[in-house]
Amino acid sequence: MKHLFKQGTDQSAPVLLLLHGTGGTERDLLPLADHISPDSSVLSVRGNVLEHGMPRYFRRLAEGVFDLEDLVFRTKELNDFLDSAAIEYSFDRSNIVAIGYSNGANIAGSLLFHYEGTLRGAILHHPMVPIRGLELPNLAGVPVFIGAGSNDPICTPQETEELDRLLQGAGAPVTVHWEQHGHQLTSSEVAAAAAWYKKTFKS
Repeated sequence: MKHLFKQGTDQSAPVLLLLHGTGGTERDLLPLADHISPDSSVLSVRGNVLEHGMPRYFRRLAEGVFDLEDLVFRTKELNDFLDSAAIEYSFDRSNIVAIGYSNGANIAGSLLFHYEGTLRGAILHHPMVPIRGLELPNLAGVPVFIGAGSNDPICTPQETEELDRLLQGAGAPVTVHWEQHGHQLTSSEVAAAAAWYKKTFKS
């Protein structure tokens, strides 16, 4: 998978897995990583699927309607890539925290839904429920931050609340941060994610 890796100054800090929104690149979320954990190593991955020339992590059939077969395939592809990247770049495979926005948050959520132990935690900006009817793995001790917009037309408050319930039902400690905005990622939401990260992983 097309990606970039930036070696951090603190080898014990979580490696940040950056996952962009539709049409983004592996450079989009680098400023978030600097803001949230500047000492961490960063693995930023570009989506392998193109939709009208825009990179995504998996196909969709329509707005908000995921191609579930492709979602499952691409989630395994990303999980396998993390296994190989940990070897290539000599980082701790069990010490990865994902930061995803929109489509990137959805594939990060799918990693949590499908693979126990693949992430140590996750910051999900404007995620949807990736797949329904699945028995989730044990997510006890896997903290999740969800950034949501009360006026988000793509990811409705009901969607956010359902994802919160599903993750908590699997044991994950979930923090939901609400903004009075739509689907955009605001500086105040990023600041809330950074504060949550410092409290969760540096205390």
